[in-house]
Amino acid sequence: MKYSLLVVTVPFGKAELISASAVEAGSFGGTVFIGRKISASNLAAAFGLGESKVEVVYIVVEENFRHSIQQSIIHSCENEKVNFGTMFKADVSNLVKTGNLSKGDKNMNASSYELITVILNRGYADDAMAAARKAGAGGGTVVNARGTAREDDAKFFGMHIVPEKEMLMIVVESEKKDAVLESIKTLPCLSEPGSGIAFCSSASDFTLLGKTK
Repeated sequence: MKYSLLVVTVPFGKAELISASAVEAGSFGGTVFIGRKISASNLAAAFGLGESKVEVVYIVVEENFRHSIQQSIIHSCENEKVNFGTMFKADVSNLVKTGNLSKGDKNMNASSYELITVILNRGYADDAMAAARKAGAGGGTVVNARGTAREDDAKFFGMHIVPEKEMLMIVVESEKKDAVLESIKTLPCLSEPGSGIAFCSSASDFTLLGKTK
């Protein structure tokens, strides 16, 4: 069975609107993260302008139900303001459930967009976003996070999973992915081994939510 991940970013307090419409269309629920939207403008970001508190909803859906769930979410936002939020699909190649491993399609079509996810120590997400802009990225979304391990516990991808992290999510055109990643890798705050990780996944069906006019 094939699965997809729907990622929906909406203003703070609106996640319930998204999750309710998804469940109504056949979803089994999702996960909500609280984050902040970063302006696509370097000048605005320098003065702390253009930022807003947001909620990010992750919904893993069966591919057979994806289209109807997406349409339900779009319909639920039709009376909201213009550029109310965004939604895109990311491919899920492996879905792990309790006592089960479900493998996705290994021959997925190439996407015109990529989701770049960067996890780094808290306080450095804005530096990473600034570096990404220099390489052609627009804005991004930052989610405050925390680790679950002690300093002496096992490492994840060579990085200690300890509290006080930030997760930066940036959607870029596929041709910009390598340049954005390279720009982020050169940051002084990521010069030490284990100071952060970044990974990419294809994203498609990118949709602006809200009124069309």
